[in-house]
Amino acid sequence: MDPIVVGITGGSGALLAQRAVDQLLASDVPVALACSAAGRMVWQEEMDEPFGAALERWRRSSLFTTYAVGELKAPIASGTFPTAGMLVVPCSMNTLAAIAHGLSDNLIRRAADVTLKEGRKLVLVPRETPLSAIHLENMLALARMGVTILSPEPAFYLHPQSIDDVVAFIVGRALNALGVPNALPDHLRYQRRSE
Repeated sequence: MDPIVVGITGGSGALLAQRAVDQLLASDVPVALACSAAGRMVWQEEMDEPFGAALERWRRSSLFTTYAVGELKAPIASGTFPTAGMLVVPCSMNTLAAIAHGLSDNLIRRAADVTLKEGRKLVLVPRETPLSAIHLENMLALARMGVTILSPEPAFYLHPQSIDDVVAFIVGRALNALGVPNALPDHLRYQRRSE
C-alpha cells in the first residue's frame, strides 16, 4: 500500500496528529511524516509525550518514515512518488493559506501542492476560531479544488463522554475521508435511535 503523507503544523491540536499517526500505523497504513518547527513548538506546549519520544515510538514500525520540513528533496516532494493522499493535522491558517495559493516553501506545503496537482486526496484539519473572511475564502478556494476541509468539531449528537471521544471522532472522520475504512470506534458511529 502507498503511504499517506501526514503534515503537522503549528495549529493547536497536537493530540489530533498523535492519534492520527497512531491509528494509521495500527491500521497497517504506511505513514510519511513531516512536522514544521511551529508544529513541534505547539506539540511541546500541549502534549505530555515529547515529540522526540513519539518519533522514536513510531519508528519502531517499518511502516513509518519521517522527513525534515526543510528536506525539499524528500520523495514526497515529487509527483512521481506514489502516495494514497495527504492529511495536514492540525493545519494552521498560515499553511492553509500557502496551500490555497500554491506556495511550496517547505516540505509540507510542497507535498500538499504535489497532492493537489496529482489529483490525490488532501484532507486539512484547520485550527482557528473565529474564522475571518480571509480564512473562509482560502477554505472555499481549496474546497473548490476538491480538498476536504474537516474542522475539528465535536459530534454532540453522539454524546461524547470525554476529550478522547471527541479526538477519536475527528481522527476517524479524517481517516475515513482518506479512504481508511473502519477508522471510527463503534460507540462513535451514528445509530438511529429507536422511537
